[in-house]
Amino acid sequence: MRFLADAMLGKLAKWLRMLGYDTVYIPDADDDDLVRIAINEDRILLTRDLPLCDRRIVRSRCVFVNWGTTSEQVRQVFKKLGLQFSEETLFTRCTVCNGEIKPISKEKVASRVPPYVYRTQENFGICVNCDRIYWRGTHVEHVLKALSEQK
Repeated sequence: MRFLADAMLGKLAKWLRMLGYDTVYIPDADDDDLVRIAINEDRILLTRDLPLCDRRIVRSRCVFVNWGTTSEQVRQVFKKLGLQFSEETLFTRCTVCNGEIKPISKEKVASRVPPYVYRTQENFGICVNCDRIYWRGTHVEHVLKALSEQK
């Protein structure tokens, strides 16, 4: 499932990416652009704009995100679409650009990560689009805790 988040849902877009969902976020896109992108790229439009969701052309591919904290918004989207999170897909997409994260050897990132991270981590990933390096730091535990609290 692929998503398109409107300007009001940047944090939700980041969380969906952390959960492994292909989520485009274009904060300066107008409503017509969002509709066009959702249709052309076969994406589910996520919005807090009820009139946008009521447009006939996107009504069947739109989720109105009504309320709450980011984790509550994730829960709302998952419930509406019948989704479940999987630890296997966690952190497989770049939270910044939405690119796929692929494994990269520790040796290849030696000069690109802080020395402490290099000493304490064994597994690294790299975004195929923007070249950012990722590793499973303490943020992983925070995300897993937040997800377990919403079950």
